[in-house]
Amino acid sequence: MTPKVAVVGHVEWGEFAVVERVPAPGEIVHARDTFSLAAGGGAVAAVQLAKLGGEATFFTALGADDLGDIAVAELHAPGVGLEAARRGATRRVFTFLSDDHERTITVLGERLVPHAADALPWDTLATCDAVYFTGGDVEALHHARRARWLVATPRALDTLRAARIRVDVLVASATDPGEQVPLGLLDPEPRFVVLTRGAEGGEWRGEEDRTGRWAAEALPGEPVDAYGCGDAFAAGITHGLGATDDLGEALALAARCGAHALCGRGPYAGQLELRAS
Repeated sequence: MTPKVAVVGHVEWGEFAVVERVPAPGEIVHARDTFSLAAGGGAVAAVQLAKLGGEATFFTALGADDLGDIAVAELHAPGVGLEAARRGATRRVFTFLSDDHERTITVLGERLVPHAADALPWDTLATCDAVYFTGGDVEALHHARRARWLVATPRALDTLRAARIRVDVLVASATDPGEQVPLGLLDPEPRFVVLTRGAEGGEWRGEEDRTGRWAAEALPGEPVDAYGCGDAFAAGITHGLGATDDLGEALALAARCGAHALCGRGPYAGQLELRAS
C-alpha cells in the first residue's frame, strides 16, 4: 500500500560550507565547496516522503521574500505538494559539513511555522494515513492529529506540551541534549518514544512498558555528512507506519532512510528512493 502522507513543519534556507574541520575559536578555515538550498527538518522529511511514495503534502510557512520564492520552486521540483503561507523573513542556517561526517549549524533568524489561521487546506490532513510534525501552532497540531498516525519531533516540544494531545511516535536523538524529553513532561505520554543512536541503531519504549531495539542499516556507500539523517529517518517511520501500521517494519525502513542520507552530500543527495521512476 502507498500511504497518503504529509508533513507540517518548517523550512530554513541553508548555506553550506564543506570543510576539513570546524574552526576553533579565532581560527580561519577555507571551504573547499559551498552551496545553498531550501532545507530544514520539514523540507527534508517532505522530500524524503515524496521519494518513498511518489507524493507528499507539505504544510509550511515561507518568508515573503526572494529566498521564499526560490524555496517554493525548489520544493515543488521533487514532487512535494507544497501548501505554504507567506509572511515575514526566511530563516537562514549556516552549516559546516566537516570531514568527520558531522554537520554543525548556526541558526540566523526566527523560525517560521504554519498556523491554523493560514489559508491552507487543513481538512485534508484528516484523510492522511500518517503525518510528521516538526513545527506549527497548537491548532495546526490538532489538525495533524486527525491523521491515523501522528509522528513528531521534540524540536516542537513547546507546542506538543501546550496542545495536550497524544502523539503516536516521538522521534528523538538519544545523544542530542536538545531532544531529551523526560518521562512525564508530555501529558498524555506518546504511545511510543523512539531514540536514535546513529551507528548503534537505537531503542524504543511504548505502552505497557514495552521496549525494543533495532540495528543500524549497513551503509550503501561511503559516509559523507549527517545533515538531514534524523528527519529522513523520521520520514521513513511516517511512511512505514502509514503503509503497514507496524512499528518494526517502519523502523527498518527508517534505518534504511537514515543510512542512505548519511551517504549523500547535504540534505537530499543520498536520500532513499523507492517510487517508480
